[in-house]
Amino acid sequence: MADQTNQNQAGEVAPTTADKQVPSTKSPEATDLPTANTPDPKAANPEDNPNAAKPVAVPPKREKPAAADKAAVDEKPAAAAKAAKKEKAPSVEDKPFVEFIEQDYLPALQKAIAQQGVQDLQVSFAKQKVPITGFESAEECWQIIGSWKEIGLRQFNLYFPEEDIQGKKGFSCNEGKKPSTLESFLIDERKITLDLLVFGLVQRLDGQKWLGIN
Repeated sequence: MADQTNQNQAGEVAPTTADKQVPSTKSPEATDLPTANTPDPKAANPEDNPNAAKPVAVPPKREKPAAADKAAVDEKPAAAAKAAKKEKAPSVEDKPFVEFIEQDYLPALQKAIAQQGVQDLQVSFAKQKVPITGFESAEECWQIIGSWKEIGLRQFNLYFPEEDIQGKKGFSCNEGKKPSTLESFLIDERKITLDLLVFGLVQRLDGQKWLGIN
């Protein structure tokens, strides 16, 4: 029988028992089983065991306002402004022309002229022809006719040919004679108000030296 070649003599080293073990390719897995030295974090008392799991406070999730709610919030200021604008009372100047003259202008004018010392003022409001010789238009227009001091001695006329306080206006006056030349009235004012219409006529009569101590 031929001798078997000794592995050691052939230069080969026989594997040891340790080399025959196949290395594990799996990673160590954590388990819920407590070790001999570490208590179970879930079962241990947090006051006695620093390794015990502690509850973490989670802040409540903030929800974004719905689109409908956001739209309602945005509409509130606009709705309030619209309501305030709607509730605002119209000015006296927005009244119909005749209504404004009779209800607002004539009483205010009489009061203002009375404060200047004139106590016997007679005022009327009528639609008639302009009482000036040579006046081109023969059409009637609304006029305010005022007179005092022995009725008819001093008289003035305020004309509204367009039936609009914002439109063209004219003025004339006389002292028992024919009316003076027709002149423009408050033509430089951009917007006519009740106060301005009263002040303008009082100022014009004062310039005629018909008021106060004149």
